[in-house]
Amino acid sequence: MSGHDGKRPLRVQPLRHRPRSWAEVDVVAFAANVAQVRSLAPAGQVLAVLKADAYGHGALAIAHAAEAGGAVMLGVGDSTEALELRRAGVMADILILGGLVPSEIPSVIDAGIIPVVHGFGRVEELESEAAAQGRRVRVHLKVDTGMGRLGMNIARVADVARRILGSRHMELDGVMSHLAGAFPAEAATNRAQCVRFAAVLEELARLGARPRCVHMRNTSGLMDRELVIPGENLVRAGACLYGFAPSGATPPRGFQPVLSLRTQIVFLKDVPPHTRVGYGGSFESRRRTRLGIIPLGYNDGVKRSLSNRGTALVHGRRVPLVGAVSMDYTTIDITDAPAAAVGDCVTLIGRDGSECQHVEELALAAGTIPYDVLCGLGRRVVRIPVRAPRAS
Repeated sequence: MSGHDGKRPLRVQPLRHRPRSWAEVDVVAFAANVAQVRSLAPAGQVLAVLKADAYGHGALAIAHAAEAGGAVMLGVGDSTEALELRRAGVMADILILGGLVPSEIPSVIDAGIIPVVHGFGRVEELESEAAAQGRRVRVHLKVDTGMGRLGMNIARVADVARRILGSRHMELDGVMSHLAGAFPAEAATNRAQCVRFAAVLEELARLGARPRCVHMRNTSGLMDRELVIPGENLVRAGACLYGFAPSGATPPRGFQPVLSLRTQIVFLKDVPPHTRVGYGGSFESRRRTRLGIIPLGYNDGVKRSLSNRGTALVHGRRVPLVGAVSMDYTTIDITDAPAAAVGDCVTLIGRDGSECQHVEELALAAGTIPYDVLCGLGRRVVRIPVRAPRAS
């Protein structure tokens, strides 16, 4: 009988083989994208958004790439993400873009992380905890100018700002809002939000507020070169830093895709005509067909809606996904890539030879958006930081 005897500590050996499925994360491309945003930003200052494990890319490697590219601040979704980066040694300014719950406040203040304030309640809690720790906490005040989600009502801004400005333990480090529209379809809506935000900034100036950071523009806002935000000195960039478009099927011009999603063929099967494949038999072969099984399923980020709709790249050829995508496996029809063998690389996002499949294409086929595809990559997909995408 073999196994662990419970007396000796288990030793985890480093990975010595190519993973079953992996995502290549081009950190050099990400740093270049940060530099590109800096060249487009009105004041040349960039906050790199790293929410949801850097949109599925792996937050720690992306944080270092963001700093290398010249980002002055990192934005995360919640305190867990912020504290993980701090504990990993990331010392850059980190802004928690989402809301806080009371139990998180002590750790956030202790780690020197910047929270966003959405109303009076959190102001009082932050003030109390900062006083107890003998610290001064920097905060960013978020104004709802039309997103209709987080952020305080415009009518409350002056009162909340006065409370922060009068505090011994708080500093109004920033003022922000959030554009709700995608460019170019909703440019008019975004511009109306900017008019409201400008009025808020004027009111805060009359109170004597001089925040270090004023930010509202995201990737969609960055694409709108006619958008005017008075006093803006920081751009919150997300999608474009990762090289994909917030909506639509065309990657943003001037930005490099960062992530390539790859796997390998683990099994081959030849089936005759009129053979049904997968759960529910939703695919039926029309000819003698060679099937390849790949170890990526909806647990790994291959949306079930890609069943009989999506494509992958094998030996530089596009091949269809056939049958139902299951939890662990997806089937591809490789009849037209006859040289494909077990162990060969299969690309779902990225380049293979002269062919390239962008995440926008995969998202369109799945009936969703690129964010949903990338953030859905499961933990079994090994993230590998690389200097450039490669297909083998």
